[in-house]
Amino acid sequence: MTGGRQYDAVAVEAAALVIRRYSTSFGLAARLLSPSVCRDVRSIYALVRIADEIVDGAASDAGLDDASIMRTLDELETETERAIAIGYSANLVVHAFALTARRAGIDASLTRPFFASMRADITDVEHTPESFDAYVYGSAEVVGLMCLRVFLVGERKNAAETARLEEGARRLGAAFQKVNFLRDLAADFAGLGRSYFPGIRVDAFSEADKTRLLDDIDADLAASAATIAGLPASSRRAVVLAHDLFAELSRRIRSTSASELVTTRVRVPNPVKMRIAVNAARGARTR
Repeated sequence: MTGGRQYDAVAVEAAALVIRRYSTSFGLAARLLSPSVCRDVRSIYALVRIADEIVDGAASDAGLDDASIMRTLDELETETERAIAIGYSANLVVHAFALTARRAGIDASLTRPFFASMRADITDVEHTPESFDAYVYGSAEVVGLMCLRVFLVGERKNAAETARLEEGARRLGAAFQKVNFLRDLAADFAGLGRSYFPGIRVDAFSEADKTRLLDDIDADLAASAATIAGLPASSRRAVVLAHDLFAELSRRIRSTSASELVTTRVRVPNPVKMRIAVNAARGARTR
């Protein structure tokens, strides 16, 4: 193996380690992807995770103030764009992402909104409806679009088919993000001082608030589910698994009282995760 190929392989291994250590649900779904698609999705996840860690704790735990955290994030974005342009980075995670981006046609039209949302985590304490929509697009919907570009490498889709799949990818990404916001409601407010949902007060969170947010999430999940059949076989089962895991989370949150939700993080037990995974692997949906 030449030096360049060995470096590429080590970068890909580094990206895979990130997902193994940080996400059981995402990692579980990735296993149902074809090997080449799995490699690239892991590389996307790794960059997203590293950027998220800069703004969500690792940097501040190291003693960086907000200005230093902002500079670190800016440097990561600059390095990411440079690596996509030249095909190399001394940062292993960025290098792995750049390899994927160059294969799949991921460019600054997707990475810049993502980094803009990460910056909002440093500066924004409360969101307006407009800033919330922009945040969800950059932090989650574009990640879905990045993954979709990987899914469609080598596929022939017309403009209408592609647009429909892009809508599904965006709605699924949005649902993931909103579910996470909802189950982390108290932790985000108490630990990070953030209130993501516009107009929602944690100290006055009501059943009506919960129902309204979940109805919006379930509409996103339903819209995304309607497009899954159009995905290539190399990614379809993994997307079913990811969708059904978050649909199960939504159901469990709905059955949790509003008062309990602001003190407890709802999760899907491992045996239920495995049942959903087995169904997805068999090509079945979990109802």
